Amino acid sequence: MKNKYVKLFLRLALAGSFLSAVADRFGIWSPEISVWGNWENFLAYTGLINPWMPQSFKPTLGILATAAEIVFAIFLLIGFKTELFAKLSGILLLLFAISMTFSTGIKGAFDYSVFSAAGCAFALSLMKEKYWELDSLIFKMEN
Repeated sequence: MKNKYVKLFLRLALAGSFLSAVADRFGIWSPEISVWGNWENFLAYTGLINPWMPQSFKPTLGILATAAEIVFAIFLLIGFKTELFAKLSGILLLLFAISMTFSTGIKGAFDYSVFSAAGCAFALSLMKEKYWELDSLIFKMEN
């Protein structure tokens, strides 16, 4: 399989995962398959995996994480600054994995494949060939 197809798959998989998690927070997934199901449950989980954060900051942390996931997903989908947003995605996912590990144990981070997703994001950030990316159109227009 060519690298350009792998890169496209990684972009779509990461973006889809971020958007699925965000949809779950807003109750878009059915209760039978939902992890959180609503914003309040998501904020409770945010508090669980970040016990060192002051209680008053936990809603802000939840909003920031959600906003980052939405922005990263959109930019990965359209291929805008792919290397940068793949690295940022890897960092965000690694922070999630570390928070999960220290607060609830490593099993959850492994079961939800957060370390794997972080590794995929970092691998994506190293792939230079452009394929179906806004970046390639911008590059053509600049040259």
